[in-house]
Amino acid sequence: MSRRKKWLIGVGVVLLGAATAGANFYFKKSDAVTVAAEAVKKRDLLQLVSASGKVQAKRFVNISAVQMGRVTRLAVEEGDRVKAGQLLLEIDPNTLRGTVQRGEAAVEGARAGLAQARVNVETAKANLQLARDNARRQRDLWAQGLTTKEQLDRAESELKVRETELQARETGISSGQQMIRQESAQLSTSQYNLRQVTLLAPFDGIVTRRNIEEGENVVVGTMNNAGSQLMTVADMSIIEAEVEVDETEIPSVQIGQTAKITIDALPDRTFTGKVTEIGNSPIQNTTAQAGQQATNFKVTVTIDGQIPEARPGFTCSAEITTATRSQVLAVPIQAMAVRELVFDDKGQIVREPRDPKSKKRPKGIEPTAAAAELKPGQTRKETEGVFVMRDKAAVFVPVKIGVAGDRYFEVLSGLKDGDQVITGPFNSVRNLRDGDEIKPEDKPAGVVKKTS
Repeated sequence: MSRRKKWLIGVGVVLLGAATAGANFYFKKSDAVTVAAEAVKKRDLLQLVSASGKVQAKRFVNISAVQMGRVTRLAVEEGDRVKAGQLLLEIDPNTLRGTVQRGEAAVEGARAGLAQARVNVETAKANLQLARDNARRQRDLWAQGLTTKEQLDRAESELKVRETELQARETGISSGQQMIRQESAQLSTSQYNLRQVTLLAPFDGIVTRRNIEEGENVVVGTMNNAGSQLMTVADMSIIEAEVEVDETEIPSVQIGQTAKITIDALPDRTFTGKVTEIGNSPIQNTTAQAGQQATNFKVTVTIDGQIPEARPGFTCSAEITTATRSQVLAVPIQAMAVRELVFDDKGQIVREPRDPKSKKRPKGIEPTAAAAELKPGQTRKETEGVFVMRDKAAVFVPVKIGVAGDRYFEVLSGLKDGDQVITGPFNSVRNLRDGDEIKPEDKPAGVVKKTS
C-alpha cells in the first residue's frame, strides 16, 4: 500500500470519527425551552375600571334672558364670587316700568268704578224703598176709594222698575270686582316681568362664564330660536367628575363604589370620591361614523372635599374600584394562555403521549387532532389556563379566574400556593406545548427579582 493511500485512509477515519462525535452531540443536546417562572402566592387585589371625562360643579345654573332688551348694567366679571341675591346684570326697564304704571292706573280706575257701583246700589235701594212706600199708600187709598186705578197701577209699575234697577246696580258691583281682579292680575304680570330685568345670583357660587357685555341686546328663546345665555353661575363647593365608561365594564360599576380622581391641571394631587350616578342610556356621539361609534355610559363620581383650584371643564381621569380581594391566590396576567384541549365524557383532559423519539421541537402551537380523530364521548374546546413547571416539563393546567387586578388575576381553581407558573418570554409562552421540556432562565448574580 502506497503512502498516499494510507494518508487518504487516515483522513477518512478522522472525518468519520468527527461525524460520529457530531451526531452523538446533536442527538444528545437538550431541546429544552428557557422560560421565566413565578410562584403563585396570596395577594391583595383591586379590580379597577379606568375612565376619563370632565370636572363639573354638582349645582350650576345657565342664566338666560326672560325679557328682551338692552343690557344697561353689568355688575360682575367672569371668575367673580357671588352671594345669593347679589345683582348680576340689569336689562333696560323703561318699557316694562311704563307697562306697570299703566297697570296700576287701570287697577285704580277699576276700584273707582267699583266704588261708584256701590253708590249706585245705595241710591237704587233708596229709590226702591220710596217706590214700596208709595205703592203701599196707593193700595190703602184704593181700599178706601180715595184714589184712582191709574194711580195705583203707576205706583205698582214704579216699584217693579226700582226692583229691577237695584238688581242691575248689584250686578255692576260684581262686574267691578271682576274688573279689579283682572287688572290686578295684569299688573302682577307686569310687575313680575319688570323684576325679571334685574337678574340676581340664585346661590353662592362663582361666575364661571359670561357671554354678554354692557350695551348688547338680549333675545328671549322661542321654540325654534335659542335665547341668549348670559352667564353661568356654579356652586363649586361640591364637585363631580363626569366620566365615560365602556359598556363592557358598566355591569361591574355600582353606586357607592370608591374612586380615585386625577385632574390633568393638578397633576401632583389625587382625590377620592364615590360613584353617585350611573347612566341608563348610552352617550350619543353624533361625530362618530356609522359602525365606528363606541358605546359608552356616563358615570358620575362625587369628589370628597373642596378643590378651590378646580374649574368646570377640567379634564380628569378616574379609577373606580369595582371589587376587592384580600389574600387570595393570584397568577400573573402574562402567564395566562388559551389552548384547545380534548376532554373525555367525564370532563377530564385527554393528554396524548409525546413521542420520546421526537427530538426536534416544531415551531408554533401544537396542532390539534381533527374532529374525525376524536373518540366517542370526547369533545374539544378552547380552554384558559397556565403552564406549570413540573419535573422540568411544562404542563398546561386549566384555571378558573375571578377578579382581574392591575397585574394579577384571582385564581378560583386549578392552582395551589407555591405552583411555579411560566410567565415568559412572550413568544415562548405563546408557542409552548403541553409536555415541552423547559429550563428556568439564569438570573444575574446579585439581582433579586421582584414579585410584588
